[in-house]
Amino acid sequence: MSVQQPWAFAIARGGKSVSNQSLPTAYRGPLLIHASMRVDLKACDSPLIQAAGWDPRDPLATIGAIIAVADLTDVCSAGGRACECGPWSEPGLHHWHLADVRALPRPIVALGRPGLWEPKATLVAEVTAMFTATAALDNAT
Repeated sequence: MSVQQPWAFAIARGGKSVSNQSLPTAYRGPLLIHASMRVDLKACDSPLIQAAGWDPRDPLATIGAIIAVADLTDVCSAGGRACECGPWSEPGLHHWHLADVRALPRPIVALGRPGLWEPKATLVAEVTAMFTATAALDNAT
């Protein structure tokens, strides 16, 4: 899933557990969080983004790269009705609930697309290898 910065950063580092989308999806499962090539400059000053620790010098503030993995666990399609999806949810949109967010140790440059897209097997293998290597280092210390 491609997400503009600084929203992608907020998912990876700042506890943003809802992604606002124009369409619902029946998909549930793992997602690669891709920081798209576009930046929402107005959002950089948002109190929510600032509270999430936005730092343009952080490696996960990059663009055009996979920066995290998350599990899509639920979708709230309340429409214009009030819901309990929290401060990150925007009225009138579908709220994709993200859980078990794992930031990558370093970004992996990749091309993304709007909406859900299927990553190449080599990209999935690279992400998996990065997490495996990090876990091995953590266990060794």
